[in-house]
Amino acid sequence: MAASLIKLIDASALNAALEAHRRYLRREPGGRRASLAYHDLSNCHLEGLDLSEADLTGAILRGATARQTRFNQAILYGVDLRDADLRRASLERADMRGACLRGANLAQARMVGCDLREGRAALQDRKDGYRLITHEKRAGDLDHAILTGADLSGAHLSEMGGVAADFRDAVLVGASLTGARMRSARLDGADLSNCDLAGADFTGASLRGAIVVGANLAAASTRGADLEGLLKAPPPIVYIDDRPLDALIRDHQLWCETGGLEGAFFSGAEVDFRSLKTLRGVSLTALTAQGAIFYGMDMTGAELQGADLTGADLRAVCLRGADLRGAKFRDARLTRADLSQAKLGPLDVGQGRLVRSDLSRACLRQADLSEADLTRARLIEADFEGVKIAGANLDLAEYDPLALDAA
Repeated sequence: MAASLIKLIDASALNAALEAHRRYLRREPGGRRASLAYHDLSNCHLEGLDLSEADLTGAILRGATARQTRFNQAILYGVDLRDADLRRASLERADMRGACLRGANLAQARMVGCDLREGRAALQDRKDGYRLITHEKRAGDLDHAILTGADLSGAHLSEMGGVAADFRDAVLVGASLTGARMRSARLDGADLSNCDLAGADFTGASLRGAIVVGANLAAASTRGADLEGLLKAPPPIVYIDDRPLDALIRDHQLWCETGGLEGAFFSGAEVDFRSLKTLRGVSLTALTAQGAIFYGMDMTGAELQGADLTGADLRAVCLRGADLRGAKFRDARLTRADLSQAKLGPLDVGQGRLVRSDLSRACLRQADLSEADLTRARLIEADFEGVKIAGANLDLAEYDPLALDAA
């Protein structure tokens, strides 16, 4: 963009504009929507502000600090956000066409419905009339950007550049990635459910454990890509030893309810439970299901005391209020799982013996542990990035305080 188009703004004028915008959002007297189009805001400290609906067309925010800043429905058309800190920022339904986010940190940002398609802008000029402004990239540029755990559900990313970008554990449900350039990008654990991937280029990318339910990955280029462990749509019915899974679960429930006098104990390592749709409130005490798949299931209030779910895929599962005392979740994937109010304390098995819940090396990124009881739980080497822990009881639990503080 031509340097002559960029306007400088001093600190007092910027603060006045931000205060007027604050009043505008609150519908207070003296309020005025912030219009900072084509202003140089490089390296500005904007952390925690609410810039929803602001006009930042063509502005330069290179290196800006905007952690937890709200840009909901803001006009960020052609904005330069290179190397900006946008961790946990909210950019819902923002117009980001033609924006440059190269090298920006958008970890855990909320970008639902944002538009990163091709964009160019015209600016009125006294001498030449309207002139077309060409930005450094013709489409949204996320090359080398960090978007770990970001929520891009329903985002428009057609033709976007995302070379070597980090989308690990990002949510891209229903997003349009037609023609997107994702060469060498990292999408391990990303949720690409129902994405439009026509013409997308994933050459050399890593999609280990990515979720591709309802997405046609065959319509994209995946030469040299790592596709190990892709999670695809579940089978409609699962049979084990010629018996349907739902019948085996009913037998296990009966075994639990009668103290083993009726029914039968079920052991199902690496079984895909998703065909059952829900396990809400189900009694599955002592269930053995190492490496099993429960992705996205509703298991609210389930009874899983003493269960062995080592290495299980429990991403985006709802275990709110579940009884998980003494359960094993070693190496389990619990990214974005809801464990709020869950019971993860020790299980009393009599004669003075307690079996502790074990979440050693579990991936708890962005999981909700609010008000959970983790008394004496083992959380050794667990990944707490972005975890919600407010009100949780960690009395006598084994964990690294520094890892939890960094979350």
